[in-house]
Amino acid sequence: MVKSVDSWDSRAESYAKSPIRDEETYQEKLEVTHGYFNFDSQVFEFGCGTGTGTTAINHAPFIGKIVATDISPKMIEIAKQKAKDAGIDNVEFQCATLENFSAADASFDVVLAHNILHLMEDPESAIKYSYKLLKPGGVVVTSSACLGDSLSPWRLLLFVEKLFGKVPGVNLLKRETLENYFEQAGFVVDVHWRRSKMAAFIILKKPLD
Repeated sequence: MVKSVDSWDSRAESYAKSPIRDEETYQEKLEVTHGYFNFDSQVFEFGCGTGTGTTAINHAPFIGKIVATDISPKMIEIAKQKAKDAGIDNVEFQCATLENFSAADASFDVVLAHNILHLMEDPESAIKYSYKLLKPGGVVVTSSACLGDSLSPWRLLLFVEKLFGKVPGVNLLKRETLENYFEQAGFVVDVHWRRSKMAAFIILKKPLD
């Protein structure tokens, strides 16, 4: 679902060392998300990267267990080592795509999808699958780049690099399209930040019935 495992493997070391661009906003997102957790929460994250930038390790002390997946073996290798170094033992890192990930329907309380939907060829299917994985009343938390809403130089650069195969596939999602995908899957918006034209932080709930 995300192109080029080799490309992500080659970026793993630098990705793991890259600083968070907006630490204050990142911490605020963590705090908001923690409000949906309890110490029994079962959490699933796809596209977890090396385990810190997408928050798996930071969330671990507040939940029962998190299963975090990524298509890059190198990302997962680094994530496992970081969890070991931090003394975290309730995060299970798996190298997997959504197509080959195996879990029963309605088995998670929270699904995390951070900085990944715009890198997927079919984000709509990923959102529908997230709905299936969630228990009634569960939530999906996503931070997604809405590059289709901006004419910034970044959008042009990504288009050119994608054209010449220098970056993995980038989906120029629009916020409206993303919202429609969630609505059509059956989700109801619980939190929606509109602080940036190019980024969306959204928490969506699966109805109880």
